[in-house]
Amino acid sequence: MRFIHLVTLLASATLASCKKPTAPAPPPPPVVQIMEVTKKNVSRSSTFIGKLDSPQNVQVRARVESFLDKILFVEGDEVQAGAPLFELDKKPYEEKLAAAKAAMAEAVAALSKSKIDVPRLKALVAQNAAPQKDLDAALTTKEVNEANLASAEARVKSAELDLGYCDIKAPLAGRIGAKEVPVGSLVGKGDPTLLATISQVDPIWFYCAISEVDYLQAEKLSREAGRKMGDLPVKLILADGSELPDAGKWVFVDRAVDPTTGTIRARAEFPNSRKALRPGMFARVSIVLPTKDESILVPERALVELQGKSFLWVVGTNNKVTQRAVQVDPTRIGSDVIVNGGLQPGERVVVEGVQKLREGAPVKPMTNAQASKPEEASHAPKDETKKGKE
Repeated sequence: MRFIHLVTLLASATLASCKKPTAPAPPPPPVVQIMEVTKKNVSRSSTFIGKLDSPQNVQVRARVESFLDKILFVEGDEVQAGAPLFELDKKPYEEKLAAAKAAMAEAVAALSKSKIDVPRLKALVAQNAAPQKDLDAALTTKEVNEANLASAEARVKSAELDLGYCDIKAPLAGRIGAKEVPVGSLVGKGDPTLLATISQVDPIWFYCAISEVDYLQAEKLSREAGRKMGDLPVKLILADGSELPDAGKWVFVDRAVDPTTGTIRARAEFPNSRKALRPGMFARVSIVLPTKDESILVPERALVELQGKSFLWVVGTNNKVTQRAVQVDPTRIGSDVIVNGGLQPGERVVVEGVQKLREGAPVKPMTNAQASKPEEASHAPKDETKKGKE
């Protein structure tokens, strides 16, 4: 009996050990947001970041040594060409001019005497009433007096020029900055002292560095449209996001690409009639490129970059995903990209949740409208294709 009982216990243990454990239920398919691909006409543009600058930034400097007597402008104001800006102490230069004029008067008098002496001595020499050497001396003296008069006249002009430099005027119309020196300062000693800077602000220039790829792309699209890059409309977008109402134009593209940065320097010109734009402001320009007809747009976040290629997750009719290589246009349309190949209208692509996907795995697709309403998302059908057929 004991033997039979032991055999029964061993048999029960063996049967219990051979029984397989129950497999866990598979996890539910991940919920992803999808969009159905359609075609539409797309207005393209390229954006470049740069900085505003003036066509002319002129430094106003003291050209003679003197003390600064007066400042005749308001800092930061608009000034007209020829408007008085500074006045230096004129007294030393007025005295210098007076001395130069006196020396010139002496030279005029000496030359006048020579002009009288030479004809008189010529007559006397002709009558043998005076030696030839006296006439030669008079002629030499006349030439010296003529040279002295020319030198005196030059000194007068130099003194007048120096005196004129004491009245410093605006060399061009524009906006003047802050004064660099206060009244009473000695300026112009040694090097010309910087007094202020005037910038022309209408028109205003925009400088930027365009990458080699962007430049070639813009040139290619321009040729396809039968236009030159310089003829494409350019819009200026300021730091606060506002857009200048007046369009600009490209006026300069550098001759070569900078080998250290791989960019080419370019300049656009914009009207600035309100004088609101200032040199040094950061801004962006948007180049309006020719419209691309019948284009497929997808959000850039839906793209997967791998080894220099672009891929999208496509949802099939059985709600399983497949990763597909696509050809992407380098031009960006806001946060979207243009797909040139690899995708057909009507197909569904995953735009949210690409990180949790694997090849051939089932998913629970939802449109953007369903994802924005949780109560609808919870009742979303498992197979959107079957729903459409029904």
